[in-house]
Amino acid sequence: MLDYVNDGLISKAYRKISRTMRHWLSRLSCDMGIDLGTANTLVHVRGQGITLREPSVVAIDHQTNSVCAVGEEAKRMVGRTPARISAIRPLRDGVIADFEITETMLRYFIRKAHSGRWFAHPHIVVGVPAGITEVERRAVEDAARQAGAWEAEIIDEPMAAAIGAGLPVAEPVGNMIVDIGGGTTEVSVISLGGICSQRSMRTAGEEIDDAISNYIRREFNLFIGEATAEQIKVRLGSAFPRKEEESMQVRGKNLVSGLPTSVTINSGAIREAISEPISGVVDLVKETLDATAPELAADVMNRGIVLAGGGALLQGLDQLISAETDIPVYVAEDPLTCVVLGTAGYLDILHNQRG
Repeated sequence: MLDYVNDGLISKAYRKISRTMRHWLSRLSCDMGIDLGTANTLVHVRGQGITLREPSVVAIDHQTNSVCAVGEEAKRMVGRTPARISAIRPLRDGVIADFEITETMLRYFIRKAHSGRWFAHPHIVVGVPAGITEVERRAVEDAARQAGAWEAEIIDEPMAAAIGAGLPVAEPVGNMIVDIGGGTTEVSVISLGGICSQRSMRTAGEEIDDAISNYIRREFNLFIGEATAEQIKVRLGSAFPRKEEESMQVRGKNLVSGLPTSVTINSGAIREAISEPISGVVDLVKETLDATAPELAADVMNRGIVLAGGGALLQGLDQLISAETDIPVYVAEDPLTCVVLGTAGYLDILHNQRG
């Protein structure tokens, strides 16, 4: 009996110490919301706003087994490194593909967002795709804790994007959000603080880049890097016919001669090249609407569909989805920051609940 009482006293003392440590650590470290994306990572520090936006890339020197660069500096190395250095994206399709490198990247971003303070141990909320498995969710939590988080919590990216876009997610009304990131596209209908219907696919911005690269290789025997494919997507990419078509010169390596060469391509050809992944996004929206309860579907018809994520910036995508569904479609005010702002909003909710 005495042992039981002593164990209880020790447990109570431990909880008190834990609360005290949490209090002092929270004073040293500001809570953070993180959009851990396949292409880019954004960090929001409570009370400071978005303090970091960098590519989710890490450069590794295989001779010394050390990290050469992280983020923007590492992305500049993509396609330009010697054999001993690899520029790696540790996330694939919105989930962790390399745990150790993801942990290294997160630790770097956490400290950089905290101005390099080594004692930064924040409470972190990380946005993840709603369609990932429990094992993949735990991997994200573990990576955040190993990277220095005192606490790590997960929020589904569609919910975070809806909060960040300013949708009334807590009200009894249907809100549809389409979040198109680098690795995943997710379509969700949200009401009363929960996801009522949801569909996702691992086809998004990277697949659009691949479609552009494959088209240029097939039509012109020209090999281009991923950075060039992204530039083409930004400048010429569209999902709906433009009022005025544009063209640009593209430089790459000729697959026959092996020599550098250039070709001219136009926006109409690129629209045709990316039609398959874009059709997949439209079909996903239709599938989600089909699986949505009638009352919620009626709300969506009245209120419209909101696009978030980097893919929302593709010219004419809102017009195409609207034409295919007969529902108004709107692009969020700043689609690139919706998820990270949503994680910050969720942190505020947790802070208020805990007093």
